[in-house]
Amino acid sequence: MLHQLEVENYAVVEKLRIDFHCGLNLLTGETGSGKSILVDALSLLLGARASSDVIRAGAERARVAGVFELAGPQGPPPSERALLEAAGVDLEQGELLVEREILANGKTRPYINGRLITLTALRDLAPVLADIHGQHEQQDLFSPAAQLDMLDQFIGAADLRERLGENFAAWREAGRHLDELRRTEREKLRLLDLWKFQHQEITQAGMEPGEDARLEEEKRVLSNLARIQQAGGSAYEALYDSPSAAAAGVKAAVRALEELVRFATSLAAMAQGLETARIGIEETAFELRKYLDRLEANPGRLSQVEDRLALIEKLQRKYGPTIEQILAFGQQVAGQIAEMESSEETVRRIEQEQRRLAGEYQALAETLSRSRREGAERLEKPVARELATLAMERTRFLVDFQPAEPGTAGWTAQGVDRVRFLVSPNPGEPPRPLELVASGGEISRITLAIKTCLTGSGPRGRPAGDRRYPARTLVFDEIDAGIGGRAAEAVGRRLHRLSASHQLLCVTHLPQIAGFADHHYYVDKQVKAGRTITTVTELDENQRVQELARMLSGTQVTADAVRHARRLLEAGRGEARRT
Repeated sequence: MLHQLEVENYAVVEKLRIDFHCGLNLLTGETGSGKSILVDALSLLLGARASSDVIRAGAERARVAGVFELAGPQGPPPSERALLEAAGVDLEQGELLVEREILANGKTRPYINGRLITLTALRDLAPVLADIHGQHEQQDLFSPAAQLDMLDQFIGAADLRERLGENFAAWREAGRHLDELRRTEREKLRLLDLWKFQHQEITQAGMEPGEDARLEEEKRVLSNLARIQQAGGSAYEALYDSPSAAAAGVKAAVRALEELVRFATSLAAMAQGLETARIGIEETAFELRKYLDRLEANPGRLSQVEDRLALIEKLQRKYGPTIEQILAFGQQVAGQIAEMESSEETVRRIEQEQRRLAGEYQALAETLSRSRREGAERLEKPVARELATLAMERTRFLVDFQPAEPGTAGWTAQGVDRVRFLVSPNPGEPPRPLELVASGGEISRITLAIKTCLTGSGPRGRPAGDRRYPARTLVFDEIDAGIGGRAAEAVGRRLHRLSASHQLLCVTHLPQIAGFADHHYYVDKQVKAGRTITTVTELDENQRVQELARMLSGTQVTADAVRHARRLLEAGRGEARRT
């Protein structure tokens, strides 16, 4: 239940704080005074789309806040409790402070009990807090999809519809995957021969990472063999194989130093270092000799190396600049070939999965259809009773099921059913779709009747009229459009009865409805310091009489209008006593 609503810098509202109560809370005022603005602000608080255009001129932000009662003796029902706990709401506090800011850059910030939350979380919580029924919802009543949603709400099919929707999405995705496989299979068949040739060409080459670098070095050696042998022989002679070789000279120096060490032991390290150098020179010379011994002219080998490098260069031009990349391309092609060869098995597997999903969909859709047809019969009677209380006692209301399309053509995420709400306002006339036979005033009353029955089915599993739980807030924005006289009085009486189990906030222009209010608020537009502002005043008994008289007679309030206004209030109090 909404206890308090605060609105700041929203449209023509500078700053408002309104305390609401249990029962029927009615807002009246001149046309354009801002009554619907308050409903729009409450819609914003419940997650409606926001725009920086709503910010009052000269302000940096707009803010809407509401205090909702959460905890009755039993607290929220389990389904609502789960949503609240998921949003991080402390249920022990008993109240929920919901806030939303709209900034000049168009961004919005929602808060729960002072903690920033996501807009998605706010929208998930909105149905727990309040339902808003405006004039556009009456137009939604013409939509077959909206009518199907209402029927499902009445029978409590949310879980079943969610399962059906998930199954339908999986079934459709399997079909999309199959179409993609079949479409690309023809293209891949044309590529299969190319892939096999590429894979064979790379595999037969038998390349190893780094092989090209080794072959290039071998080619340089074989191409410059004479120069290498000459330079290597000269180096060997200089190191070891000549009278003036480095090894011989160092060896003589080592012997001389060893003689010195006998007298100057401090030179031992020097002698040892020189000996290490001698050993290094000799080992280098021996390794060089071995290398030169292995060298021999081999024109055939040079030709082989050149041919191998030419093959590698050819493959590099086709598949990648390095051997590593060529091998990686070969692995990729091998995977494509394997996938192509196994695609038939993949198709069979997905076809089998699609058939399984189709069977599950049919079973779920049949279950949902049976529930809908049984629920439609249960809905028709209470709607007819509600219409009778709204001065439409001769109106027939039917839920008509259209024939389902054959096969899978008519499958949707909502099932296979197509429903239409039909009415016959006058005896002897066949039931026809609402938009063809109902006037504006009749649509308002039919909307109220249906919404009353849906609300009475218990929001989110909450039993209607169960005082163990806090009253739920229902908002009706000009539900009285197009009606008057006896019909208006019937609507007011029905709203008052509905307020026995729910908190109602209602915007109305009709005194016949306003007379049934438990709490009456007057919305007025004033000009202060050159700026237009909207104010809201909760009316006492005398003020209510004056407001009802104004609604009856206009700007000139007559004595007759005042007397009539008092009679309307008496009638409302009499209805309250009967309720």
